[in-house]
Amino acid sequence: MPQGKPAAVPDDGLTTRQRRNRPLLVVHTGDGKGKSTAAFGLALRGWNQGWRIGVFQFVKSAKWRIGEQTVLERLGRLHEETGEGGPVDWHKMGSGWSWSRKQGDTDDHASAAAEGWAEIKRRLADETYDLLVLDEFTYPVEWGWVDLDDVVATLTGRPGRQHVVVTGRRAHPRLTEAADLVTEMGKVKHPMDAGQKGQKGIEW
Repeated sequence: MPQGKPAAVPDDGLTTRQRRNRPLLVVHTGDGKGKSTAAFGLALRGWNQGWRIGVFQFVKSAKWRIGEQTVLERLGRLHEETGEGGPVDWHKMGSGWSWSRKQGDTDDHASAAAEGWAEIKRRLADETYDLLVLDEFTYPVEWGWVDLDDVVATLTGRPGRQHVVVTGRRAHPRLTEAADLVTEMGKVKHPMDAGQKGQKGIEW
């Protein structure tokens, strides 16, 4: 797309403005680092536009508070205090609206994932957010904790103008086929290959 111009213009009856403002289903997948980071960067950009942001984390521990959560929640409070930006909700496993068990077996986690997906479906139906980040959502799909047919139908049939970003490795081919924008992040080198563990400011 040289100079930001599409290679072809579809004969879909839409104006340039209508086509530009269509809601997107985005997938960040692959074995490389940066899938969630890119999604949270998009959330920051959306916040700056006054969008209502909803983040739903599916796998990372409830005890692990990543840096992006702290920043986005503070921006949410800034919005409440000054009206700047947009509201921010952050939901994650082990706390809040659906993840009621901090420990448990596979059935517990599968049940919690199903509850989380049901809540996301309600939020989509209510058009609660302008941007939803479904972080690490490819894993409950892969493990069969949520129904793939339901996920694809719900995300592609969502009402209004809601952008959705799904992150995680091994995104199902049907999900990537349904998406409007897919980025596969490939690893070339990583410090862990040399035995180096994650560090502050880089991994969290």
